[in-house]
Amino acid sequence: MSGTGVFANVLGGVLALALIVYLFIALIKPEKF
Repeated sequence: MSGTGVFANVLGGVLALALIVYLFIALIKPEKF
């Protein structure tokens, strides 16, 4: 089974999405950062 690879892919995708959202919010509300 390749469950570890799937988990790594999901975790990487979540981290990438969180980073994009963080940068997006930082661009919209720079006064909070």
